[in-house]
Amino acid sequence: MQTHIVPVGFDYDRLIAPLVREQLDVDRVILLEGAVGSEANVEYSQNLAEKLETDYRNLLGAETERVVVEDVYDYDTAFEQAFELINTELDRADDAEVWVNISAMPRTVSFAYATAAHSIMVEREEDRQRIHTYYTVPEKYLETELAEELRKGLDLLADLKDEVDGDLDERVEERLDTAEDLLSEFDERGTTIGAKEIDGSHVVELPVASFSNVKPFEEVILFTLGEHGEFESVSELAQELARELGEEYTDSFRSKVIYNVDRLGPGGKGYIEQEEHGKSYRTRLSRIGELWVRAHGDGERPEV
Repeated sequence: MQTHIVPVGFDYDRLIAPLVREQLDVDRVILLEGAVGSEANVEYSQNLAEKLETDYRNLLGAETERVVVEDVYDYDTAFEQAFELINTELDRADDAEVWVNISAMPRTVSFAYATAAHSIMVEREEDRQRIHTYYTVPEKYLETELAEELRKGLDLLADLKDEVDGDLDERVEERLDTAEDLLSEFDERGTTIGAKEIDGSHVVELPVASFSNVKPFEEVILFTLGEHGEFESVSELAQELARELGEEYTDSFRSKVIYNVDRLGPGGKGYIEQEEHGKSYRTRLSRIGELWVRAHGDGERPEV
């Protein structure tokens, strides 16, 4: 059983043509629709999703489902959603394969889904061959061709302007000014304008997934940091862990916590970050650590 997860942006061919041309088996398709942006952008993307839904059924005989991504610029939520979706599809059958197309939609969603797929490959090592992330290169981009056609339209309007008068002349003049301004911006800035601020910053950091699986005791540490936030020292963290696990707080237990925190830290799996504070180290989750806890928040804590 082959499931394709497809974030829908403003592309059509790259989301279906490779599957048709490669004659791939496609049993199920999950179309991700963005719900943020201008009304025109959202409507355009929804129309493409409807067309893709119809063509996946008619051309590939695939079952389709449409899922909304509430905020296409919220990387953390997209990662959490991707983690759940991919795992759910893998669990449908022993022979289930999941293919994640990252050709379209804003980069935040594409990278979130790619990173989530990689994270699951690490966690489910026995299922690694059942998870695929892929990208399709377009044969050509339409932006420059649209710009050239707009230039030709400008020339035509300029010629018409001398042959009309009255209200029509004003309308032609207005279209000329608008098109000239648009082309000027395109020539100066390319296909996008400005840098949007998201959550108080113009930079959306994309964390990198770990290359190692998380062991049961490490999971307990991550969940504890997720619940309590920052600890002033590793010793304080160890004391809290001992209380939660009902164990005696001994030098041996503290050493065990220090060892595992080091394995989860910057020099290891990268799920924990520490800041030197006198003779101690403030200990908290890193960004990817926070994502791991969010993605695993509904699961049961392991026995250690």
